[in-house]
Amino acid sequence: MRAIARLDEDLTFPPTGEALEEPNGLLAVGGDLSPQRLLAAYRLGIFPWYEEPQPILWWTPDPRSVLFPDELHISRTLRRTLRSDCFHVRADSRFDAVLEGCASLRGDGLGTWIGDAMITAYKALHTLGYAHSIEVFDREDHLVGGLYGVCIGRAFFGESMFSRVADASKVALVALVNIAQRGGIRLIDCQVESDHLNSLGARCISRLDFERCLAQTVEEETNAGIWRLSTGCGALL
Repeated sequence: MRAIARLDEDLTFPPTGEALEEPNGLLAVGGDLSPQRLLAAYRLGIFPWYEEPQPILWWTPDPRSVLFPDELHISRTLRRTLRSDCFHVRADSRFDAVLEGCASLRGDGLGTWIGDAMITAYKALHTLGYAHSIEVFDREDHLVGGLYGVCIGRAFFGESMFSRVADASKVALVALVNIAQRGGIRLIDCQVESDHLNSLGARCISRLDFERCLAQTVEEETNAGIWRLSTGCGALL
Protein backbone atom coordinates (compact mmCIF):
# COMPACT_ATOMS: atom_id res chain seq x y z
CA MET A 1 0.00 0.00 0.00
CA ARG A 2 1.35 3.42 -0.97
CA ALA A 3 2.36 5.63 1.97
CA ILE A 4 0.20 8.69 2.52
CA ALA A 5 1.98 12.03 2.41
CA ARG A 6 2.10 13.93 5.70
CA LEU A 7 1.74 17.69 5.45
CA ASP A 8 3.74 20.18 7.50
CA GLU A 9 3.96 23.99 7.47
CA ASP A 10 4.60 23.97 3.72
CA LEU A 11 1.39 24.61 1.77
CA THR A 12 2.49 22.32 -1.09
CA PHE A 13 0.37 19.23 -1.77
CA PRO A 14 1.65 16.04 -3.40
CA PRO A 15 0.61 15.41 -7.03
CA THR A 16 -3.03 14.37 -7.17
CA GLY A 17 -2.06 11.29 -9.17
CA GLU A 18 -0.60 9.90 -5.94
CA ALA A 19 -4.05 9.65 -4.32
CA LEU A 20 -5.11 6.18 -3.23
CA GLU A 21 -7.62 4.12 -5.15
CA GLU A 22 -8.90 2.71 -1.85
CA PRO A 23 -10.11 4.66 -0.01
CA ASN A 24 -10.85 6.52 -3.22
CA GLY A 25 -8.99 9.80 -3.43
CA LEU A 26 -7.17 9.94 -0.10
CA LEU A 27 -4.11 12.06 -0.85
CA ALA A 28 -2.56 13.41 2.34
CA VAL A 29 -2.91 13.73 6.10
CA GLY A 30 -2.13 16.51 8.54
CA GLY A 31 -1.48 20.19 8.06
CA ASP A 32 -4.04 22.75 9.14
CA LEU A 33 -7.23 24.47 8.00
CA SER A 34 -5.78 27.93 7.50
CA PRO A 35 -7.40 30.00 4.73
CA GLN A 36 -4.14 29.88 2.76
CA ARG A 37 -3.99 26.07 2.81
CA LEU A 38 -7.69 25.65 2.06
CA LEU A 39 -7.55 27.98 -0.94
CA ALA A 40 -4.40 26.26 -2.22
CA ALA A 41 -6.16 22.90 -1.88
CA TYR A 42 -9.37 23.94 -3.66
CA ARG A 43 -7.43 25.40 -6.57
CA LEU A 44 -6.05 21.89 -7.12
CA GLY A 45 -9.38 20.14 -6.59
CA ILE A 46 -8.42 18.91 -3.11
CA PHE A 47 -10.71 19.19 -0.09
CA PRO A 48 -10.61 18.24 3.62
CA TRP A 49 -12.95 15.58 4.99
CA TYR A 50 -12.43 14.00 8.39
CA GLU A 51 -13.97 13.58 11.82
CA GLU A 52 -12.50 15.48 14.75
CA PRO A 53 -10.38 14.87 16.77
CA GLN A 54 -8.66 12.71 14.14
CA PRO A 55 -5.94 14.25 11.91
CA ILE A 56 -7.09 16.21 8.87
CA LEU A 57 -7.51 14.07 5.74
CA TRP A 58 -7.24 15.56 2.24
CA TRP A 59 -9.10 14.05 -0.71
CA THR A 60 -9.27 14.18 -4.51
CA PRO A 61 -11.56 11.33 -5.64
CA ASP A 62 -11.61 9.83 -9.11
CA PRO A 63 -14.14 10.09 -10.70
CA ARG A 64 -15.47 13.44 -9.49
CA SER A 65 -19.12 14.44 -9.19
CA VAL A 66 -19.84 17.80 -10.82
CA LEU A 67 -22.83 19.84 -11.90
CA PHE A 68 -22.53 22.08 -14.93
CA PRO A 69 -25.10 24.86 -14.39
CA ASP A 70 -26.77 24.43 -17.79
CA GLU A 71 -27.33 20.73 -17.01
CA LEU A 72 -29.51 21.30 -13.93
CA HIS A 73 -32.52 18.97 -13.98
CA ILE A 74 -35.72 20.23 -12.36
CA SER A 75 -38.27 17.46 -11.93
CA ARG A 76 -42.00 18.02 -12.24
CA THR A 77 -42.39 17.76 -8.48
CA LEU A 78 -39.65 20.28 -7.81
CA ARG A 79 -41.05 22.59 -10.49
CA ARG A 80 -44.43 22.51 -8.70
CA THR A 81 -42.70 23.37 -5.43
CA LEU A 82 -40.93 26.33 -7.02
CA ARG A 83 -44.13 27.61 -8.67
CA SER A 84 -45.98 27.44 -5.36
CA ASP A 85 -43.60 30.14 -4.06
CA CYS A 86 -43.67 28.50 -0.63
CA PHE A 87 -40.02 29.35 0.05
CA HIS A 88 -37.93 32.51 0.06
CA VAL A 89 -34.24 32.24 -0.79
CA ARG A 90 -31.34 34.47 0.16
CA ALA A 91 -27.58 34.38 -0.20
CA ASP A 92 -25.00 35.09 2.50
CA SER A 93 -27.59 36.35 4.99
CA ARG A 94 -27.25 33.52 7.55
CA PHE A 95 -23.92 31.86 6.81
CA ASP A 96 -23.27 30.78 10.41
CA ALA A 97 -26.77 29.32 10.73
CA VAL A 98 -26.32 27.29 7.53
CA LEU A 99 -23.05 25.91 8.89
CA GLU A 100 -24.83 24.93 12.09
CA GLY A 101 -27.64 23.32 10.09
CA CYS A 102 -25.18 21.25 8.08
CA ALA A 103 -23.24 20.33 11.23
CA SER A 104 -26.26 19.23 13.26
CA LEU A 105 -26.83 15.54 13.91
CA ARG A 106 -28.30 13.59 11.03
CA GLY A 107 -31.48 11.65 11.50
CA ASP A 108 -29.60 8.34 11.36
CA GLY A 109 -27.69 9.22 14.53
CA LEU A 110 -24.29 8.94 12.86
CA GLY A 111 -23.33 12.53 13.55
CA THR A 112 -21.46 14.77 11.14
CA TRP A 113 -17.95 15.41 9.88
CA ILE A 114 -18.30 19.19 10.34
CA GLY A 115 -16.61 19.81 13.69
CA ASP A 116 -15.55 22.97 15.50
CA ALA A 117 -12.30 23.35 13.54
CA MET A 118 -14.12 23.08 10.21
CA ILE A 119 -16.74 25.60 11.31
CA THR A 120 -14.05 28.08 12.37
CA ALA A 121 -12.17 27.56 9.09
CA TYR A 122 -15.15 28.19 6.81
CA LYS A 123 -16.30 31.19 8.83
CA ALA A 124 -12.84 32.64 8.18
CA LEU A 125 -13.21 31.95 4.44
CA HIS A 126 -16.62 33.62 4.53
CA THR A 127 -15.13 36.72 6.18
CA LEU A 128 -12.52 36.81 3.39
CA GLY A 129 -15.24 36.62 0.73
CA TYR A 130 -14.57 33.08 -0.51
CA ALA A 131 -17.18 30.97 1.30
CA HIS A 132 -20.86 31.57 0.57
CA SER A 133 -24.22 30.22 1.65
CA ILE A 134 -27.68 29.87 0.18
CA GLU A 135 -30.52 30.00 2.71
CA VAL A 136 -34.08 28.76 2.25
CA PHE A 137 -36.87 30.14 4.47
CA ASP A 138 -40.49 29.11 4.84
CA ARG A 139 -43.43 31.52 4.86
CA GLU A 140 -42.88 32.17 8.58
CA ASP A 141 -39.25 33.12 7.83
CA HIS A 142 -37.82 30.02 9.54
CA LEU A 143 -34.59 28.71 8.07
CA VAL A 144 -35.53 25.30 6.68
CA GLY A 145 -32.63 24.45 4.38
CA GLY A 146 -29.50 25.64 2.71
CA LEU A 147 -26.03 24.91 1.44
CA TYR A 148 -22.55 26.37 1.63
CA GLY A 149 -19.30 26.13 -0.27
CA VAL A 150 -16.28 27.99 -1.60
CA CYS A 151 -16.13 30.08 -4.75
CA ILE A 152 -12.78 30.65 -6.47
CA GLY A 153 -12.86 32.31 -9.85
CA ARG A 154 -15.68 30.75 -11.85
CA ALA A 155 -15.77 27.48 -9.90
CA PHE A 156 -17.97 26.77 -6.87
CA PHE A 157 -16.91 23.96 -4.55
CA GLY A 158 -19.98 22.65 -2.74
CA GLU A 159 -19.31 21.48 0.79
CA SER A 160 -22.59 20.51 2.41
CA MET A 161 -26.33 21.05 2.37
CA PHE A 162 -29.19 20.44 4.78
CA SER A 163 -32.96 20.29 4.68
CA ARG A 164 -35.53 20.39 7.46
CA VAL A 165 -38.53 20.13 5.14
CA ALA A 166 -39.07 18.41 1.81
CA ASP A 167 -37.33 19.98 -1.19
CA ALA A 168 -35.59 22.76 0.77
CA SER A 169 -32.05 21.66 -0.13
CA LYS A 170 -33.10 21.18 -3.76
CA VAL A 171 -34.44 24.73 -3.84
CA ALA A 172 -31.10 25.91 -2.42
CA LEU A 173 -29.29 24.19 -5.28
CA VAL A 174 -31.63 25.74 -7.86
CA ALA A 175 -30.84 29.14 -6.32
CA LEU A 176 -27.12 28.40 -6.52
CA VAL A 177 -27.44 27.52 -10.20
CA ASN A 178 -29.37 30.77 -10.72
CA ILE A 179 -26.44 32.69 -9.24
CA ALA A 180 -23.98 30.63 -11.27
CA GLN A 181 -25.74 31.35 -14.54
CA ARG A 182 -26.01 35.08 -13.82
CA GLY A 183 -22.45 35.34 -12.58
CA GLY A 184 -20.62 33.17 -15.08
CA ILE A 185 -19.77 30.31 -12.72
CA ARG A 186 -19.10 27.40 -15.04
CA LEU A 187 -18.53 24.49 -12.67
CA ILE A 188 -20.14 23.32 -9.41
CA ASP A 189 -18.05 20.68 -7.65
CA CYS A 190 -20.21 18.11 -5.87
CA GLN A 191 -17.19 16.07 -4.72
CA VAL A 192 -18.65 12.57 -4.29
CA GLU A 193 -21.47 11.02 -6.31
CA SER A 194 -24.90 10.68 -4.69
CA ASP A 195 -28.35 9.71 -5.99
CA HIS A 196 -29.71 13.00 -4.63
CA LEU A 197 -27.32 15.13 -6.71
CA ASN A 198 -27.56 12.86 -9.75
CA SER A 199 -31.33 13.43 -9.77
CA LEU A 200 -30.61 17.16 -10.10
CA GLY A 201 -28.26 16.77 -13.06
CA ALA A 202 -24.87 16.09 -11.50
CA ARG A 203 -22.61 13.59 -13.25
CA CYS A 204 -19.19 12.07 -12.80
CA ILE A 205 -16.12 13.02 -14.79
CA SER A 206 -12.55 11.79 -14.45
CA ARG A 207 -10.16 13.52 -12.09
CA LEU A 208 -8.07 14.56 -15.08
CA ASP A 209 -11.05 16.19 -16.81
CA PHE A 210 -12.05 17.86 -13.55
CA GLU A 211 -8.58 19.33 -13.12
CA ARG A 212 -8.65 20.54 -16.73
CA CYS A 213 -11.94 22.31 -16.00
CA LEU A 214 -10.46 23.90 -12.89
CA ALA A 215 -7.46 25.17 -14.81
CA GLN A 216 -9.87 27.08 -17.06
CA THR A 217 -12.02 28.52 -14.24
CA VAL A 218 -10.21 29.23 -10.96
CA GLU A 219 -8.05 32.03 -12.35
CA GLU A 220 -10.96 33.93 -13.89
CA GLU A 221 -12.57 36.93 -12.18
CA THR A 222 -16.06 36.81 -10.70
CA ASN A 223 -18.13 39.80 -9.60
CA ALA A 224 -18.77 39.57 -5.84
CA GLY A 225 -22.15 41.19 -6.45
CA ILE A 226 -23.58 37.93 -7.77
CA TRP A 227 -24.00 36.76 -4.15
CA ARG A 228 -26.79 39.26 -3.53
CA LEU A 229 -30.01 37.29 -3.72
CA SER A 230 -33.38 37.64 -2.02
CA THR A 231 -36.42 36.36 -3.84
CA GLY A 232 -39.34 33.97 -3.74
CA CYS A 233 -38.46 30.56 -5.12
CA GLY A 234 -40.92 31.00 -8.00
CA ALA A 235 -38.65 33.61 -9.51
CA LEU A 236 -35.93 30.98 -9.93
CA LEU A 237 -37.76 29.30 -12.80
